Amino acid sequence: MQKLKRCINIGFRVTEEEQELIRRAQERTGIKNLRAYLLKMAVNGRVINLELTTVNECARLLRSVSNNVNQLARRANEGRNIYRTDLDLIQDQLKDVWAQQETIVKTLAKIVEVV
Repeated sequence: MQKLKRCINIGFRVTEEEQELIRRAQERTGIKNLRAYLLKMAVNGRVINLELTTVNECARLLRSVSNNVNQLARRANEGRNIYRTDLDLIQDQLKDVWAQQETIVKTLAKIVEVV
């Protein structure tokens, strides 16, 4: 028979309301296993679940800017004209990237304050 590394049992009782609060908190973290969630909370005292939608949007915007810059560089290397509207478009896209990046930094700062 396999010897278990975790041989100490810790248990506690909760009310139905507390159980529901625990269930909702567990749901927010995305951890499906109650034992894993409770162990994580007991050992670390917190579980941070990051929503990466803003980071993914920022990466998408950066790819778009990079593609446009590469197209302009190719055009310039071929001796073709670069138009002011193209540069304005890239400038607007960079403003969007900076706005997304600022949102990300503010969100992370809030998380650090909580921790």
